[in-house]
Amino acid sequence: MKQLVKNAIAGAVLSTALLSTSAMAEQKIAVVDVQGIFQSMPQVAEIQNTIQNEFKDRIEELQQLQRDGQFYAERLQRDAATMSAEEKSEIEQKIIEVRTALEQKAGPLQQEIQRREGEERNKLLGLIRMAIDTVASTQDVDLVLNAGAVAFAKEEFDLSEAVLEQVSKTN
Repeated sequence: MKQLVKNAIAGAVLSTALLSTSAMAEQKIAVVDVQGIFQSMPQVAEIQNTIQNEFKDRIEELQQLQRDGQFYAERLQRDAATMSAEEKSEIEQKIIEVRTALEQKAGPLQQEIQRREGEERNKLLGLIRMAIDTVASTQDVDLVLNAGAVAFAKEEFDLSEAVLEQVSKTN
């Protein structure tokens, strides 16, 4: 009796495995290199230019502060032997003021630039996602994997070019 139950269970497991294997064989799987598409998108350069222009004045202000600090440091180093103690003190104070201003302005600016870049990156990733959905549905693909998570895939399973083409059409 025990042997009969074991055989019945083994038969059920085997038939389930065969059914699931045949069901999986019908699925169409593809890969997409999301990172490569992101880097190849024409919108990336436009966004970088937009962000640079958006923060242009503040970046130039920081660059000017850096030049001022460098000027004062070079002047102090060059003319220290001929300066009075009061002049040295004034230059040292200016150097400290420039460094303080740089610290106060550089950190928040860098954070704001990173925040904006993140916002724009998320928008582009949304476009990529929509393009993947479009290409996958037109090519009747059941499952799309990120190429970075796959050890190997034949080129015929790679939808990256079609997705990049679709994203390039979208603006």
